[in-house]
Amino acid sequence: MAELKELYQSADWKKEKHVPVIDAAAKATKGEWVSVTISVGKEIAHPNTTAHHIRWIEVYFLGKGEKFPYQLGRSEFVAHGESAQGADSSTIFTHPEVVLKFKSDKAGTLFASSYCNIHGLWQSSKDIEIA
Repeated sequence: MAELKELYQSADWKKEKHVPVIDAAAKATKGEWVSVTISVGKEIAHPNTTAHHIRWIEVYFLGKGEKFPYQLGRSEFVAHGESAQGADSSTIFTHPEVVLKFKSDKAGTLFASSYCNIHGLWQSSKDIEIA
């Protein structure tokens, strides 16, 4: 039986359009807000059609020495061109990008995961120093 952790895929986001890209400073100041942007398809655009799209992005932070991560946010993207007239018949689309801020007194690692309705689960991470 497969485990969920085995289903997450990762790759270089410059070559793979499904990988969530984490844009955040590598160093931050203790107690100050850290701005984070997570996007899918930064270098190579991901399709956004009724048949092929990014459904959601989740963001977590694991403080150094902590056992479990904190969920910072989850965004769902539900407009992919579908309408009552059929697939790809609407002009309404959402773009898979999340912007959030968080603060921490500890260094740690940001984790981002995303889900493509055709190609499954994807993940990436980025270490953040807090001084």
